[in-house]
This record gives sequence, structure tokens and C-alpha cells, in this order.
Amino acid sequence: MSMLFALIPLAALLLVFAIWAFFWAVRSGQFDDMDTPAVRILLDEPDKKND
Repeated sequence: MSMLFALIPLAALLLVFAIWAFFWAVRSGQFDDMDTPAVRILLDEPDKKND
């Protein structure tokens, strides 16, 4: 029972951190373009390093 007094605040702290991380990712534009990165690998472009 005494372990619950430590685990419940720890779980609440982890939840607050996860919510903060989600809103930070949304505000910084991480979810703006979800389609282009998945299709970019299919595009046939020459490497710019081998010019």
C-alpha cells in the first residue's frame, strides 16, 4: 500500500510530461506535413553529394 503513495504521483508527473511534450511537438510543427516524408523515399532524385 505504501508503494502506491510513490507510484501515483510518479504516474501523474509522467502524464504531465507526456502532455507537455505533445503540445510542444504540435506548436513546433512536427505534425504539419505527414504525407511528404513518407513519399519522399519513392521520388527518384540524384544524390547531391555525387555532383
